[in-house]
Parts: sequence; structure tokens; C-alpha cells
Amino acid sequence: MPDLPPRFARPGPAGFAIAAGALALVVSAIGGAGVSPTAFAEGLPALARFLAQAFPPDPSRLPNILGALIETFQMAIAGTAFGVLAAVPFGILAARGLAPGRLVRGAARAVIALCRTIPDLVWGLIFVVAVGLGPFAGTLALAVDTIGYCGRFFAEAMEEAERGPQEALAAVGAGRIGIIACAVLPSALPGMIAAALFALEKATRASVVLGLVGAGGIGVELKVAMDLFNYAEAATILICVFVLVLAVEQASQALRRRIIA
Repeated sequence: MPDLPPRFARPGPAGFAIAAGALALVVSAIGGAGVSPTAFAEGLPALARFLAQAFPPDPSRLPNILGALIETFQMAIAGTAFGVLAAVPFGILAARGLAPGRLVRGAARAVIALCRTIPDLVWGLIFVVAVGLGPFAGTLALAVDTIGYCGRFFAEAMEEAERGPQEALAAVGAGRIGIIACAVLPSALPGMIAAALFALEKATRASVVLGLVGAGGIGVELKVAMDLFNYAEAATILICVFVLVLAVEQASQALRRRIIA
């Protein structure tokens, strides 16, 4: 007769209190979020009407939509490129053993955390106020968001770089910059490239939403279509966005496989 699987260990008073507290937090969050099965059931007919009006999609403005989609992708590429370039020095300053001191490392980590914790949509609103409506505001928002995303992973990749080459260069008198350029960055480069490709995927999705606040791209077309209840055109826009995001994800995945191999 096979052995029965071990039973869960009986939690102690502290474990029981933590579990009860977590359950109470989830229940409170559900109530605070206004979750209502009744409202969801009542909204199903409206959802069905939306789908009925959205299909078949309307391709009459497809050239304009594709133009806006290209602008969206250009925003994602430019924002990711600027953000990755800026994230490299921030990653170096935030990495243990590479920063000139604790104060500098703490300041770099604080900047990275600030860029990461503020949502890209809020950055989009800030830059729309700063530089006006259009794709430039969206590009700046994506660049700042990429600094927060890549800066953290770049710092971790540099901290995990092989110590042997660094110690060998230090033994022959190489300076901090030489060690970083000749030992740290080459060792951390595969992980940094993978993080940059993930950032491009993230920026491609975010660039669609940024258009809703006037930061350029396909989001402007989507907002206008939804405001005018032109759901068939909105469906065309969503299909184009899906194809773009899927293509970027597949290309990024293929590049990461080649880098890791």
C-alpha cells in the first residue's frame, strides 16, 4: 500500500493569526473594491451588445490606424532606447561593490525606485503638461519607466557578475572604470539585454494606454472611437494592437533564446 502524502503541519498560534489576518485582509479588499456578482451579471447584456456592435470590425480607416500604430511602436522603441541608456549608469551606481559609496548607492536606488513606482500613465500626464500633447510626451514617459524597470535588473545583474575577472584586473592595477568596462559589463550583458527586451515588450503595451491621456499613438484613435460609440472601429484598433504586441513578444522571445544559448 503506497504511503499517504504527509499532512499539513498544524499551524501554531502565530501562524493561525497570520493566516486569519491575511484572510480578513482579502475579504476586506473584496468589499472595498466594490466586487459585486450581481452587478457583473447585470452587465453581461451590455457586454453582449458591445460585442455585437464591434463585430465584424470596420477596416475603413485602416491606413490611419496603421499610421498611429507605427507611431506607437516608434514611441516604444525610442522610449526603451533612451531608458536603457540612462539605466546603465544608474545600475552601476546602484550596484553593491561598484558604487563610490553608500550615499551614492542609496541615492541611485531611490531614483530607480521613484521611476518604477510611479505608473507610466502618471508620467504621461506629467510630461503632457511639460512638453504638450503628442508622442514626445509618451516617449519621455516610457523612458522614465524603463529607467525604473531596467535600472533595478541591471544593478542585480552587475552584482551577480563573476568575481574572478574583476579580482584579476584589480590585481594588475586596473581602476574602477576599467574593471566595470572589461569585467562587469561583459559578464552582465546577457542578463541586461534580456531585461531590455522585456522592457521593450512592456513599453509596447504601455504606449497604447499613454495615448488615452494625449501622449500620442494608437490610444488617441482608440479613445475617439470609444467616445463616439464606434465599436466596430475600436475592434479594428484592438486587433491591430494585439498583432503588434504579439509580434514584439515573439521576436523578443526568439532573441532571448539566442542570447541565452
